Amino acid sequence: MALSVLSIKGKSLQLQDGTTYSFIHVVAREAKPTFLLLHGFPSSSYDWRHQIPFLVEKGYGVIVPDLLGYGDTDSPEAVEHYSSKRISDHVAEILTQEGVQQVIGVGHDWGSGLLARLYTWHPESLLGLVFTSVGYMEPGVALDVDAINAMTQQYFGYPTFGYWKFFEKEEASVILDANPESLSSLCYPADPLLWKTYLAPIGGVEKWISEKHTPELPSWITSDEEKIHDAILAKKGYKGPLNWYKATIQKVDLQREAEITEEQKHINLPTLLVVSDEDYVSRAEVGKEGTAKWAKDLEIAELHCGHWIQLEVPDKFNDLLEKFAIKLQRVGA
Repeated sequence: MALSVLSIKGKSLQLQDGTTYSFIHVVAREAKPTFLLLHGFPSSSYDWRHQIPFLVEKGYGVIVPDLLGYGDTDSPEAVEHYSSKRISDHVAEILTQEGVQQVIGVGHDWGSGLLARLYTWHPESLLGLVFTSVGYMEPGVALDVDAINAMTQQYFGYPTFGYWKFFEKEEASVILDANPESLSSLCYPADPLLWKTYLAPIGGVEKWISEKHTPELPSWITSDEEKIHDAILAKKGYKGPLNWYKATIQKVDLQREAEITEEQKHINLPTLLVVSDEDYVSRAEVGKEGTAKWAKDLEIAELHCGHWIQLEVPDKFNDLLEKFAIKLQRVGA
């Protein structure tokens, strides 16, 4: 569904472990690099609809998958299938099967987390990294949601990960499957401040859904685009997408990441971090501080918008991507 509504025909590939991924691949022209675009939650390849035609027109290659649990890709129910190591291996295998040796990795939201682990396990696949909204997090961190909520309550006056407490509940996927428009209106808000009052606080998502809010769409999403988005998510439901959260909470990858050396945690490739000043969950200051600690060659761009940078200010974001690609080409020349 996600790939069928984009302007370029997609394809499917069954990997060695039997998992089937669907993705778009357009081959680069004129020796230009290929971009790998990794989406977040609750999303799909469709959220790159403004970047794909721009990059292809400029001659860049693109590989844009529906990630595990989304769109036309498989959506296993077991949480352990959503190991970031396993999904990183999947992405690396797609690149190999498609004959693409290296890419410029671009991640948004959970896609940024996956990009970080792709660098951990398959650094040879990357020319450079672009983290969007969510910065780099080094491997081997035991994420403690309660501790993060307590810390952000102290620093910002509200917890930023309250919605994680709902997403880890067994009944969460059933509730979201029954209220897709309500969740979409909160995740893609016309007013970014809604995240401070409903998404970020503990119990806020449940309150939003129970109150049956139907706010207006943001200016950067049409009613047709909203319908397409909801139809894509409805195809597989929310169980798979929520497993990304559960796998992190249950520390599925922690033991194997403990083997990573301190030196391997550092990013030794050109890195671009794109953040925004109206993202009240993935706070810009957190992303900047965390990424700067580990990335040796880091460029930071902060834009005036909310969380969905690639949708809200696509022209500015696309310009950053092209300038970063040109920079990499000059470095490699």
